[in-house]
Amino acid sequence: MAPIDLKKAYKTINTDSFPHKMEITLYDEHGRQTLHYEKALWNIEGEERGLRYGENPEQEAAMYRLINGNLTLGEVTSLKPGMHLASDVELLQSGKHPGKTNITDADAALNILRYFQDRPAVAIIKHNNPCGVALGATISEAYHKAYMADRVAAFGGCVALNRELDIETTEMLLEGYLEVVVAPSYAPGVLEMFQKKPNIRIMQIGNMQRLGQYVGQRVVDFKSLIDGGLILQWSFNPIALRANDFLTAEIQHKGVNYKVNRQPTEMEAKDLLFGWLVEAGVTSNSVLYVKNETTVGIGTGEQDRVGVAEIARDKAYRKLADRYSWEGHKCPFNSLSNNDAKQGIWQQVVTEKGGLPGSAMVSDAFFPFRDGIDVGLKEGVTSVVQPGGSIRDFEVIEACNEFNAAMVFTGQRSFRH
Repeated sequence: MAPIDLKKAYKTINTDSFPHKMEITLYDEHGRQTLHYEKALWNIEGEERGLRYGENPEQEAAMYRLINGNLTLGEVTSLKPGMHLASDVELLQSGKHPGKTNITDADAALNILRYFQDRPAVAIIKHNNPCGVALGATISEAYHKAYMADRVAAFGGCVALNRELDIETTEMLLEGYLEVVVAPSYAPGVLEMFQKKPNIRIMQIGNMQRLGQYVGQRVVDFKSLIDGGLILQWSFNPIALRANDFLTAEIQHKGVNYKVNRQPTEMEAKDLLFGWLVEAGVTSNSVLYVKNETTVGIGTGEQDRVGVAEIARDKAYRKLADRYSWEGHKCPFNSLSNNDAKQGIWQQVVTEKGGLPGSAMVSDAFFPFRDGIDVGLKEGVTSVVQPGGSIRDFEVIEACNEFNAAMVFTGQRSFRH
């Protein structure tokens, strides 16, 4: 078999053989319920085209919009047709028009941004996980905070903004390399600026203005198995949507009551809530560090709890070093040739403990032992949010009390696979 020309492969434009319409019917003792779907197509250079390709160039793919039908199982009802969002994206600049991963990255961003409609917010996604997420007083501030949280990982990523993209923010966007930009609207003159980089997919989702309506909505999540079988589940909804929805970290163990000594401050509570809602869009097993409503370090998809806490910590150190190098020398930290400058930056980062002092630690699962939470506490974490429910919660509570850190429980896991 001849080797694949990868450079040519990534320029592939597949014509998929998937049908234009699809129906999924579920039967029970009360009758049948049918969901009706229509394939999404865009007019690109005079041709009707669907997805460029799937996860890899040799995989055909198609995206479908739910256009009719509704599903009620037990006491849960799915999102009604017509509330299109990611599946009804408008392409304002196609360049290399979207493939499957571009759409799913945009959707992953919307999955996070739906919780922050009251503030300018930005999520930068790469491979279905956030590189950086931040809130700001303006959309430009939110973008700057999210981008500098992990400038390196943002390379080639998808940037989603929940406010109109203005000239100031566009100038910052164009300083880096991006694959996708998603916004509800674009200020006059912005689209002309993007013509300098015609391969960026510029997507407009007008319905993003009512993104908050998707909070609490359910859709059916389909997972295909190797043999063609399917697992169906309802999509995840966080229970805690406000800081006062959190539970006090308290447990009875062998007749002794263990309770965290300190409740979160107002700012800590904001960071805990922000982090927990971002966590809903992060692949498990994960730990996040958050400060001033900005992600500081994101550890994703790991197998052990201590390891993921350490990865998120180490990323916080490395990303802060890169930020200082970029701001001071316009050079990535790893490429900085001035050894004295490099050592000085690293010493500053170590002194500042990667920016982690005063941050919130967010975990999608409970800590089975205190060693995982100790990773953050030793770096200066002052507040923690986690589901609770471990038989050793008392050890974790004791750890927080030793460091005078606040901790709250959610009473709910936030797994995403």
